[in-house]
This record gives sequence, C-alpha cells and structure tokens, in this order.
Amino acid sequence: MRVNFRVLISMFVATGAILALPVHAAVDVEAAQALAKSSGCTKCHAVDKKKDGPAYRDVAASYKGAADAEAHLIHHITSGEKVKFDDGHEEDHKKVKSKDPAEINNLVGWILSLEGGKKYTPNTHH
Repeated sequence: MRVNFRVLISMFVATGAILALPVHAAVDVEAAQALAKSSGCTKCHAVDKKKDGPAYRDVAASYKGAADAEAHLIHHITSGEKVKFDDGHEEDHKKVKSKDPAEINNLVGWILSLEGGKKYTPNTHH
C-alpha cells in the first residue's frame, strides 16, 4: 500500500494541534506544577493526598494502561464538565488557564507520570 504523506500530514494537522503533541514527551515538572497552581487545580487536588478531588497519584493509577487516558484528562481539564463530590453535590470542573496545547499536554503528562497511587472509580471523585 502506498501512503501519500502530504495527505497524511494534512489530516494530521486537521485533527488539531492538541492531538499533534505527544503527551509522552519529556515532562517539564516545574511548568506543569506552575500551571496547576495558577489554574487553581491545587485548591482541590494534591499530589499525594485526596482533597475535594483525588490525589494526582491516584488519577495516574486509575488511568494506568488506559489507551484513552491522555484524551480523557485533556477533556476533563479543558471542558468544564460537571464533577460530583463525595457529599453528592455537583459543580462545573474549573478549566485549566491555558489554551496552549503544549502546556496542557505537559500538565496531563506530568499527572499521568506520577507513581504510587491507588486505583479508584473515576466517575465518583473528579
């Protein structure tokens, strides 16, 4: 089968810049943590302990090996979807304060790179 690379590249670009950047690239931990802090993520999340939202290590453990982990987390931090809290109330999840796909992918890459968490049911804690 012959591949037309111009068509392939055009399709790749058309899918959107956010998908074009691999999350598995080297993670800039300081930049990821700074974006999480400036976006208010650390109000509800911490690396090692549950707050109103799950610990980032638990998020990583929950999605470990999931083919759609990056896409799901990117959607979660950029869409403002509803989240349910332990007490049963729901709120719109705050959106990350960046439109830069590289910064967003770096944040998701950092979260997913964390080790040592425990698995949980994703729909009940984030």
